[in-house]
Amino acid sequence: MKKQQVGLFLGLCLLVLAVVMAGCGSGAKNTTQPVPEMKVLRVGAIPAEDAQKTREAYKALTNYLEKKTGLPVELFVATDYSGVIEAMRGGKLDIAYFGPFSYVLAADKANAEAYAVEKRKGSGTSYKSLVITSPDSGIEKLADIKGRTYAFVDPASTSGNLIPRSFYKKNDIDPDKDFKSVVYAGGHDAAALAVKNHKVDAASMDDITYSNMKEKNLISDQDIKIIYQSDPIPGSVWAWRKDLPDTLKGTIKQAFLEVAKEDPAALSAYGGKVEDYAPANDADYNVIRETAKILNLDLSKK
Repeated sequence: MKKQQVGLFLGLCLLVLAVVMAGCGSGAKNTTQPVPEMKVLRVGAIPAEDAQKTREAYKALTNYLEKKTGLPVELFVATDYSGVIEAMRGGKLDIAYFGPFSYVLAADKANAEAYAVEKRKGSGTSYKSLVITSPDSGIEKLADIKGRTYAFVDPASTSGNLIPRSFYKKNDIDPDKDFKSVVYAGGHDAAALAVKNHKVDAASMDDITYSNMKEKNLISDQDIKIIYQSDPIPGSVWAWRKDLPDTLKGTIKQAFLEVAKEDPAALSAYGGKVEDYAPANDADYNVIRETAKILNLDLSKK
């Protein structure tokens, strides 16, 4: 073989070797690390009523999710809204149930993403914020609460804090300045009982808990009257951590969207008022973000 031919042959060999090595290197570089196998599905809930009642209400749903996902389910019921948000931010929850405002906070702080919104009997995928007082309080309209004591529900509650503050602002009322005192009751039921027991003169709560408490005879028209109700608010939502495996996300979402057909008993949470779930998207809650802007709330600091 001539010297020129030998050089050409060696050059081709080196080129082939380089391509092979590059292919191996590229293959190693693009190999996706396997997602750690999930051994349990951790579910978080907000305390619309006390923790034990919430845990009991969710039992049928957690059993249903165990059957659909093949994973044991652990339910975490926080003492307040921020507890669920912080648990998801710390990677201790996989999916959770949020009120609209607490969801917006979780999306901003805890990598949460909405996938299913509840549909309630009589109200669909929305609900309302109420202002309640005792029938003998002398309070007939929002302006009458000036100089009186008041209970919001929780700083991260939509119908129990965010929306009420927005309609007070529209009516030129500053609760922190115009009310005699302001407290946070911790739950919608606690806010109602604070009014019933004359611990405060008026309070915010949602119409869902109000109806449930009346049906259970925990409150009556002799205890409480409604003096104001808000426009419809986007409903409470289920959200997952964005970094869950896509296959698991698909299974979870399908389970929620089919639950009314496959296991109606799993819809018994919160008084059995939820009749189904509908698909949800993060953009559905932009109205809550806009309300926060009106109130000059910095979500990043909540």
